[in-house]
Amino acid sequence: MTGDPEEGMLSWDESVFRNEHVFEIDYVPETFRHRDSQMQSLTYALRPAVRGSRPLNVMVRGPPGTGKTTAIQKLYDEVGAQTRDVQTIRVNCQVNSTRYSVFSRLFEGCFDYEPPSSGISFKKLFGQIAEKLVEDDRVLVVALDDVNYLFYENEASDTLYSLLRAHEEHPGAKIGVIVVSSDPALEVIDALDTRVQSVFRPEDVYFPVYDQPEIVDILHERVTRGFHDGVVATDVLEQVGSLTAKSGDLRVGIDLLRRAGLNAEMRASRTVELEDVEKAYETSKYINLSRSLNSLSENERALLEVLVDHDGAQAGEVYERFSEETDLGYTRYSEIVNKLDQLGLIDAEYAEIDGRGRSRSLTLSYEPEAIRERLE
Repeated sequence: MTGDPEEGMLSWDESVFRNEHVFEIDYVPETFRHRDSQMQSLTYALRPAVRGSRPLNVMVRGPPGTGKTTAIQKLYDEVGAQTRDVQTIRVNCQVNSTRYSVFSRLFEGCFDYEPPSSGISFKKLFGQIAEKLVEDDRVLVVALDDVNYLFYENEASDTLYSLLRAHEEHPGAKIGVIVVSSDPALEVIDALDTRVQSVFRPEDVYFPVYDQPEIVDILHERVTRGFHDGVVATDVLEQVGSLTAKSGDLRVGIDLLRRAGLNAEMRASRTVELEDVEKAYETSKYINLSRSLNSLSENERALLEVLVDHDGAQAGEVYERFSEETDLGYTRYSEIVNKLDQLGLIDAEYAEIDGRGRSRSLTLSYEPEAIRERLE
């Protein structure tokens, strides 16, 4: 090999990353920091399952990016290491937002193959899951992650009712439920039917936003595992920490580190500089927006597209544009407005209009351009 690359410059086959996987959304860290009391509460609730009894039900609450999903994954790993007699299944309700699709995931978890895509009734699907549990003498622990999406589709009460009442129709079936909500505005218990409230008495486990020293501590560990030594200096990590604290969402910081690393590589630099972080933040700060948009249906996206051009307009005026695009009626339109409001994508404010009574004005919660870019 002739001629060394310039000092401080990467050669084409080098990387600043030791292990890029550390910055992926589904990475489960080996050490899980600043969540000891939450893990203790979860372990306490599941202990009966390890002894073959029905576990306590749990409600896990906290804003996005506060460690809720990681806690469930850690907990499930621990239970799996203790016993084969507990079946643990985590359902992502952002993807599976109806009772039927939740139970399809449970079927798949119990049988290791998917149920037939059509022609099997809910009752039969449910019956087969319950019979399998009784037959294998296993306790099922279901985590409904991002359960708020079941509420947005009005499927939460039916789903929980079926799970909580399973033992009445299928004696011997033991099912425990962990509901995980990342919508701080959603009062989970109040939003459920009274028939569910009477049987669902969960332990409440709250995950607060990490403070800045905690964020820096957690990100420091990711940096150590994910980057080569000396790539991220202390001042750079502190800056990532303060930008992350602004959003309160740890995922922003993890995404920010990955993108800043890629920016450094683009410059063929061996170190991540503040400019790499600033540039990356323009994208990383929208990680929640991107995640919410990914879960939307075609019609929900269509309404946002109308709003990008009519931000702040009255609901009636927006509906006229929307119905031209989609042919949907006002009732469905109203439901979509409510869902986008609950997701924090728009603000639907009631206001008095002279001579016309109350009307809602619809405003976007993000800059219209940021939404337009991500819808395309």
